[in-house]
Amino acid sequence: MKTDPELFIRANTSLMAPPHVPEIRLHLASEAHELWLKTEEELAEIGLPPPFWAFAWAGGQGLARYVLDHPEHLRGKSVLDFATGSGLVAIAARIAGAVKVLAADIDPWTETAVRLNAAANDVSIEFEGADLIGSMIAADVLLAGDVFYDRGFADALLPWFQRLAAGGKDILVGDPGRAYLPKDRLEFCAVYEVPVTRALEDSEVKKTTVWRFRA
Repeated sequence: MKTDPELFIRANTSLMAPPHVPEIRLHLASEAHELWLKTEEELAEIGLPPPFWAFAWAGGQGLARYVLDHPEHLRGKSVLDFATGSGLVAIAARIAGAVKVLAADIDPWTETAVRLNAAANDVSIEFEGADLIGSMIAADVLLAGDVFYDRGFADALLPWFQRLAAGGKDILVGDPGRAYLPKDRLEFCAVYEVPVTRALEDSEVKKTTVWRFRA
């Protein structure tokens, strides 16, 4: 890692509340286009993968909102926040009363972002950097915000989610209408109009739905 993640995150983000989840503060990029639109060569020079952790994506905001509004689904349970990014959904789960929250992401920079964001919200969150797809999980609930944006990734997630759901795991998905969402496997929970950054999305508001994955 060529650049110290904590120094970079503190220098290139501001502590702010996502518009749809004002209860939570995150270290987010205030100028989305500048950080996100860096070329791969520029990012490689500083050893930085695409900084998904620097933004509050619509699927995550919608899922975090649902978790905070319906704490009965998580209270007293253990939770895995898969592909956590900034840790927004994991933080929401902890605030909602989950007894243990594990945030998982294969981006090594995410661990630092989650640690800083958890501290900013005075919550305790564990982190896992391994690729968990296909593995059994100990958590009662799996949360997944904005994960069906890529065909290959979606194809890998579908059989895994099916096995987990068949084994009794509760899986909640937040999605703003991504192309590879498996709608035939989903049960509607709630819908939100989530403000987003036009530099990242094709609009300023994304209709975001929270679904329960069915086996």
